[in-house]
Amino acid sequence: MSFLPANAPPLRRRMAAWLYEGLLTASIIFIVSLVSVFPIEQMPATLKRYAMQAILFVVLGVYFSGFWSRGQTLAMKTWHIRIVDRTGQPPSKGRALLRYVLCGVWFLPPLAVTAPFKLPSGEMAVLTLGWIAVWALLSRFQRERQFWHDVWAGTRLIDTRPARPA
Repeated sequence: MSFLPANAPPLRRRMAAWLYEGLLTASIIFIVSLVSVFPIEQMPATLKRYAMQAILFVVLGVYFSGFWSRGQTLAMKTWHIRIVDRTGQPPSKGRALLRYVLCGVWFLPPLAVTAPFKLPSGEMAVLTLGWIAVWALLSRFQRERQFWHDVWAGTRLIDTRPARPA
């Protein structure tokens, strides 16, 4: 089954939306951390970190899969980008959740490679940002110019800018 024809937004606009999404996500993380800090304080010290990570993973999964299953997040709306499935409709919640899990490829590879070496945070940041640039540029080698995690999830990002009058 192939996708309906539609133009992928330019990479620079997709990355601008990605950065904007990062700011919105940071706000969500701050609020969830603030609300969760007291219940987590009651847990044994060895579990606190993992409990917070699990809570954030679930909350962000609900946020992203919820908005993606409607077609757009606020950042995507701002940058005139929509997410669709192979039929051109917003993805199902299950497909949106799959995309959320696959989006881990933005961060997990550099973290997995650098974790055993206990690198300083500055070096980890440089390696992570380098990987993000490589991962984004790999979309240039995909036939429809989509991110590879979208291809794997059966989704695609489309341009929703209004057509310019001739």
